[in-house]
Amino acid sequence: MFRWLLLFILIVPALEIGLLIWAGSYIGPWWVILLIISTGVLGAWLAKQQGLETIRNLQRSMSEGQMPKDALLDGACILVGGAVLLTPGFITDAVGFLLLIPTTRAPIKLFVKRAIEKALQKGTITIYRK
Repeated sequence: MFRWLLLFILIVPALEIGLLIWAGSYIGPWWVILLIISTGVLGAWLAKQQGLETIRNLQRSMSEGQMPKDALLDGACILVGGAVLLTPGFITDAVGFLLLIPTTRAPIKLFVKRAIEKALQKGTITIYRK
């Protein structure tokens, strides 16, 4: 797992730099800067909207006495999506928007749920309850 993370940390920035240079030579550096700023602003607005909706869903679930598992996973996706959108680059922006838009977040949440269930069955994740 650590090797994949290290490889990811090295490859993604290199790809981002290459893509930014290519886009700058194709559409011009000022348009690239404008795109980076606009995706950051749009991403911050979307993260705020989705975060507030998730908090409302979380509060509703809690008041009904239900476990807010979907709202918690939504919150984690929104947090990661918002954080990745702060990183300049087109690849990270695409990943960030995929995590912030509810229709594209749904399959990602399903993948994460399955991965967590698999890890629980293997015993690589342990949940302690009070």
